[in-house]
Amino acid sequence: MNREPYLLPVTIVAVIGFAALAGWFLKVPSDKTQVGYRGIGMEVNTNRKTSAALAALNAVPEPQPPLEAAEMEGPRASEVYKNVKVLGHLSEAQFNRVMAAITEWVSPEQGCAYCHGEDGNFESDAPYAKVISRRMFEMTQYINGDWQKHVGQTGVTCYTCHRGKNVPENIWFDNPERNAGRMVGNANGQNKAGVKLAAFSSLPVDPLSKFAGGKEHPIRVQDQVAITKDFDKTIQDAEWTYSLMMHMSQSLGVNCTACHNTSTFGNWQQSTPQRVSAWHGIRMVGDLNAKFLDPLKDAYPAARLGPTGDAPKANCATCHQGVQKPLYGANMLKDYLASLTPPAK
Repeated sequence: MNREPYLLPVTIVAVIGFAALAGWFLKVPSDKTQVGYRGIGMEVNTNRKTSAALAALNAVPEPQPPLEAAEMEGPRASEVYKNVKVLGHLSEAQFNRVMAAITEWVSPEQGCAYCHGEDGNFESDAPYAKVISRRMFEMTQYINGDWQKHVGQTGVTCYTCHRGKNVPENIWFDNPERNAGRMVGNANGQNKAGVKLAAFSSLPVDPLSKFAGGKEHPIRVQDQVAITKDFDKTIQDAEWTYSLMMHMSQSLGVNCTACHNTSTFGNWQQSTPQRVSAWHGIRMVGDLNAKFLDPLKDAYPAARLGPTGDAPKANCATCHQGVQKPLYGANMLKDYLASLTPPAK
């Protein structure tokens, strides 16, 4: 049977489909910002169609009314209230002001009861959310004190991650390897549809367990010399690294050239300053997950834990939420320095 008559219409439809798809991509309105030398493709692209949604997501709430100088004096919160373990160095007015801010940032609907319960027993540690939030205060102070190489003087507040929600929008859990339906072999965590962490690619779906789980895993997969017998990186190592880069690109809303010169990806001298910040950021996230977030798994109810029993953890998107600088670089910390930076020793 001659099948050629059937091939022609199929080919025409395919060509029209590809042309329509290409035309759609060409019509996506975008802005370009040059971040490197001209002619080497070092530019950041911004999609105008998503700009309005990102602007709303990264809007900054008005700070709580400032305090008078006299309100900064007087008894400390630890002298006025019982069981204040982290913010006891604040004055009573400072303490109440930051508690009002926390309510707006984390539990605008439930109010104080989200952390303290409905019975009004504010000194009780029975509500698990209070135990978690106390540790989150310590983590925020730690970030602003010990990780300035990433957050700079802008720092972070609870709102950086929470944005008015009890649980931050972008958290992650360890992803158990699933080989159901496979006759043989290991999928290496790849080719699972709709997995957001890897930017919906066919790359390994959980790059964070290797690079942001607290155990530092080498990210570089490019050898430094042409031929060496000691180089032990595999194609799978490269796929894990690419998956991490896809995650970072999506989390920050940037392409590779925000950090790298695409003619020489590994060359630090030809990279942007943002690459240094990103280097510290990857290690900061791993440090926070190991020291603060994963150890809280025993404090959470079972319903809040992941499929392997781990606690919710942070990734790049937890703070950045689609933009290169969280909240477009707005400095909320300056209004709450006494509360969210390490207390003077």
